[in-house]
Amino acid sequence: MTQKDKSPVNRQEPQPIVKEVLLNAPVTKVWKAITDKNDMKKWYFDIPEFKPEVGFEFQFTGPEGYEHYIHICKITDVIVNKKLSYTWIYEGYAGNSQVTFELFEEGDKTRLKLTHEGLDSFGADNPELSRENGDEGWEYLISRAIKEFVEQDA
Repeated sequence: MTQKDKSPVNRQEPQPIVKEVLLNAPVTKVWKAITDKNDMKKWYFDIPEFKPEVGFEFQFTGPEGYEHYIHICKITDVIVNKKLSYTWIYEGYAGNSQVTFELFEEGDKTRLKLTHEGLDSFGADNPELSRENGDEGWEYLISRAIKEFVEQDA
């Protein structure tokens, strides 16, 4: 038996959720939408305290119907108008993930790329925290909610 034969068959690492959208808004407006707690409340979540600074920790509860899920996050990377990353866990549940927003200027528009890595680590014990639910949530937030918010009055 060769070394190749001893390896696990068809074991694939879980892939991150990736969502991209081209927004008809300048990068500064999109950056403000993902870093200003008052703007975030209008399209994302109501986060009581938020500062786009590495090491800043923040919490928020899930959307309506999922209020009992306390999200605990810590900012890990900030490049103004380009990148924001933070850890994302659920209080009382196993799992650990990382959310990254990347912004790319395309003329007077902005391409937003959202990556959520490690989401698969949550769903084993709780179907409500499944990858599928996370994918649906990000699809709505990135393809519709932030788009509508930053493109209003464009």
